[in-house]
Amino acid sequence: MTDQSLLKIENLYAAYPSADGPLPTLHDISLELGTGQALGIIGETGSGKTTLARCLMGLLPPEHVRGSIRLAGQELVGLDESEWRGLRWRRVAMAFQGVGGGFNPIYTIGQQISEPMETHLGLSGKAAKEKARSLLARVGLALDRFNFHPHQLSGGEKQRAMIAMALACDPELLIVDEPTTGLDVSTQAHVLNLLARLRAELRFTLIVISHNLVDITRLTDQTAVLYGGRLMELNVTPGLVDDPLHPYTWGLLNAYPTMTTTKDLRGIRGTPPVPGMVIRGCPFHPRCSQAIPDCATQVPPLLPVGRNGHRLACIRDGLVTLLEAKGLTKTYAGRNRNLLSRHEQVTAVRDVSLTVRAGEVVAIVGQTGSGKTTLGKMIVGMIKPDAGEVIFEGKPLGQLKGDALQQTQRHIQMIFQEPFEAVSPRLTVGEIVREPLDIQQIGRPAEREAEVDVALRAVNLPNTPEFKARYVHQLSGGQAQRVVIARSLILSPQLIIADEPVSMLDASEQAKVLNLLKHLQNERGIALLLITHDLALVRKVADRIIVLQHGQVVEQGPSHQIISNPQHPHTRALIESSPAL
Repeated sequence: MTDQSLLKIENLYAAYPSADGPLPTLHDISLELGTGQALGIIGETGSGKTTLARCLMGLLPPEHVRGSIRLAGQELVGLDESEWRGLRWRRVAMAFQGVGGGFNPIYTIGQQISEPMETHLGLSGKAAKEKARSLLARVGLALDRFNFHPHQLSGGEKQRAMIAMALACDPELLIVDEPTTGLDVSTQAHVLNLLARLRAELRFTLIVISHNLVDITRLTDQTAVLYGGRLMELNVTPGLVDDPLHPYTWGLLNAYPTMTTTKDLRGIRGTPPVPGMVIRGCPFHPRCSQAIPDCATQVPPLLPVGRNGHRLACIRDGLVTLLEAKGLTKTYAGRNRNLLSRHEQVTAVRDVSLTVRAGEVVAIVGQTGSGKTTLGKMIVGMIKPDAGEVIFEGKPLGQLKGDALQQTQRHIQMIFQEPFEAVSPRLTVGEIVREPLDIQQIGRPAEREAEVDVALRAVNLPNTPEFKARYVHQLSGGQAQRVVIARSLILSPQLIIADEPVSMLDASEQAKVLNLLKHLQNERGIALLLITHDLALVRKVADRIIVLQHGQVVEQGPSHQIISNPQHPHTRALIESSPAL
């Protein structure tokens, strides 16, 4: 432990007692917090956030807590209740979640703030009440609230009173659990400003437990991400928010709404484990979009990555770069309109580089003729680039041959703009969807037919013999596009390149097909490279936007940044020309 460390947690394990035996809730937690620092702890409900706080307050049975918790060098694990009573409030205090339940309804607010000072500091009743009134003023409550009972206060007033009570004995460490839950946005802002001001004035060390990322970004220096009772990622707060590395952290940030959010929110697929559930390997692997077989057998250690104490628990070193295109260039031979006997070169794509991470939605935007479709066809392997290379899962596609190339290309599929031209009119719906399996000779006939049924159900189409016997010209535009999507899913791809997938449909069908693509992309963990001219569409689905003009990238960045603060004149022109009512 360093000289400046106040709190050091090592290999902490905690469980709750039950009739069926202990229910493990925390596993191998190690953290260190310096004097005066602020740590945020985030994670879904049931991740172990509050359990960790209870361990720090000595509120779990000692026999169900193992490991080490040192507060300024003093070991806390194993203390009996009498020893804990000398620490609570005086050295470590907590403002609990659900402030209504944190007060005794019989006593006044003043009595409850005064009591810890009388018990732990030995102050007289008069001195304690005087300090309690001072604390009420400090947290911005009117002095007449001193004689109010808890039910007479608003939610925001209760939260302020709870903070005053937690600070009554000038603790070295303050823990606040969900400090803004249930409060309106104005009151939330007041509470956050209050905590930030008090920390600056009193210089206590702070732990903020919250599912509200605004609380975390406003109050903390570093943030720990908990899932299934294990630490997934730890980093300085700005770095964690701006560039999350763990798939779980990335999913949490995507699910959180802010005023800068442009795309529709999407939750993390699946459900979190309940306390006591035994999951072998990485606890997040059943929900992870980039899980491999080893994830189900190996528990990833929390290891250093980069600078600033950044640590990560992922055997794949965090979010995987699924696709990388480097310096792609394509030139076509054209004819000079003025001199018909002479030819000129038309560069459709010039030195374009991009990346797509597992489970990510990246949009390529530009006007007609900007090179979007040519770029997509080079990535999928339909056109050979004149220069540059395409790398998929670390393998340069241009260097692969035979079975190796075929195996890799299975994981990259393309949805074309015109569904009626994308498939053979001579094939039935069932044959269209099954064709990739037939070509690659995957499975027996009965197994292929079963896969067709699964794919059709996935895109909300009937899988009856009558529907599978139809031809594409007998379908509506929306149905035809769903058939094409089903065909692209049949090989279980990791990346789908969708070239103007809804541009030929009416607005209602566009919405249905787009929602379907988003649902499939999220549930199956598929990365999506969306090619379109429609920025109104892109802003609803894309994580990142790449803007093309005359075959070159003129701007790229997070979708909210491109939409709200475009830097290039061409991007601004595209936004200004996008539909608005």
